Amino acid sequence: MLTSLRIKDLGVISSSTLDFEPGMTVLTGETGAGKTMIVSGLGLLLGARSDSGLVRLGSQKCLVEGTFDADKIVDELGQCGAEIDDGEVLFVRQISKTGRSRSFAGGVQIPLGKLGALTGELATLHGQSEQIRLGTSERQRQVLDHAAAHEQLLEEYRELYALRAQTIDELTEVRNNAQARAREHDVLAYGLDEIEKVDPQPGEDKELAAEAARLQAVDDLRTLAARANRALSGSPSGDIDEPGASGLLFETVKALEQVADLDESGAQLAEAARQASFAVEDLSSSVASYLANLEGDPLRLEAIGQRRAKLQELTRKYGDSIDDVLAWAQNASKRVLELSDDDSKIAKLSDQLAKIEAKLLEVGKKLSTSRKNAADRLAEKAMGELTALAMPHARLVFHLDPLDEPGPWGLEKVQLLFSANPGSKPAPLAKVASGGELSRVRLALEVVLAAGDEGHVFVFDEVDAGVGGAVATEIGRRLAMLAKHSQVIVVTHLAQVAAFGDAHYMIAKSSDGEVTTSGVTRLDDEARLTELARMMGGSDTKTALAHAKELRQQAEDI
Repeated sequence: MLTSLRIKDLGVISSSTLDFEPGMTVLTGETGAGKTMIVSGLGLLLGARSDSGLVRLGSQKCLVEGTFDADKIVDELGQCGAEIDDGEVLFVRQISKTGRSRSFAGGVQIPLGKLGALTGELATLHGQSEQIRLGTSERQRQVLDHAAAHEQLLEEYRELYALRAQTIDELTEVRNNAQARAREHDVLAYGLDEIEKVDPQPGEDKELAAEAARLQAVDDLRTLAARANRALSGSPSGDIDEPGASGLLFETVKALEQVADLDESGAQLAEAARQASFAVEDLSSSVASYLANLEGDPLRLEAIGQRRAKLQELTRKYGDSIDDVLAWAQNASKRVLELSDDDSKIAKLSDQLAKIEAKLLEVGKKLSTSRKNAADRLAEKAMGELTALAMPHARLVFHLDPLDEPGPWGLEKVQLLFSANPGSKPAPLAKVASGGELSRVRLALEVVLAAGDEGHVFVFDEVDAGVGGAVATEIGRRLAMLAKHSQVIVVTHLAQVAAFGDAHYMIAKSSDGEVTTSGVTRLDDEARLTELARMMGGSDTKTALAHAKELRQQAEDI
């Protein structure tokens, strides 16, 4: 239920607050007074697109706040972090004069689509556009599905339909791209064969580059290593004038050992000298061994050059290094397997598609059966309502026209056929129904469907368009009956409808010569009679007021 609505700087409304109660609330006023802005405000809360033209002249933004009972959407509100206060939630919509829109639920900013989804569970707005939509097959299907209450079955069908479309796309892609995939397969296979023939090993290019550099510099390496070896070991001829580091350290050790014999504090120096001597001896041995192993090998160098040339052919095509080449080969092998499996993939997808389509038809037939059963029930109950709305001979038929292939919403197109007079063959509603007849058909369907939607909010914008007299009275009566288990808010020009309201608000405009402003006032019993008299084209004369009292008495007797 909607408990309150606050509108600020929306169109001609500067600031107004409406408090709602269970039952039927009517909104009346002269043409152009601003009733449409009330409906527009509710529409904004229900997710309607923003329009900067709605912002009141001279204001920076407009604001609409609506407080609803939160019982039906507690889980959904919890998921988006909205705050629930005493079982109610506040929804807010702001639109700036630049057209920027912001939406809030329970103090948390949410996307506009989420706002519409949440409030759409609580309220439904039926304006003049809804009357036009009722003439479309899509809206007629929605009405019938609502009556059938087969949401789970419809969801299953929709999931299968989406899976079928996805599988068809995959199958088409494989078939249409067979030539391109074959070319890709051949290119990859050629590359893999080329790599396999060379048989590169991880890191091989770096290892060979290092070995080649060593072989190419062998003479320089020998000279440098010999110099280092002579510096460490001394003259090869044993010249005592060139003892080398080893010889000098040997003399150092001997001298420091004699020092230690004479002075104990010199022991540490002697030990340090011995360790240095051992280290130099080890280094000298390693350098001598390195020098002995430095041999030129022209044949090996040539073989390395040839091998590196083959590896460079691979790195030129498949990667910056041999490791990159091997990674490319690994990925290419996987892709070749995928491309080689086209025939089996086509067969597998075809088999999957056949199973999906069989299941889709199975679920679709169940959906069709459910619709057929609901169609008869809904049409019969709606015709009963139309009889009460002064259309005793009206006929409604939900025709299910089979499609050539499964559609996104089922196996058939739903079409609502209508005839107003006996002997007339039912024809598409949009083609044969007048505006007044459309209004009554829409109301009849809403009354029937609302019976299973306890506590929902229904907003009707001039549902009585195109009718009057006794028919208008019956429309008011049906709206009042709908309000017994739902909340009904009605914008009307007819006193016969307004008389049935449990609460009555009047929208009136005023002007200071520059700016026009609309105000909303809740009417007491006496003021209601005056407004009803005005709506009937009279004034507050005794006759007009007596007629207004009569309408109110009729309304109270239902």
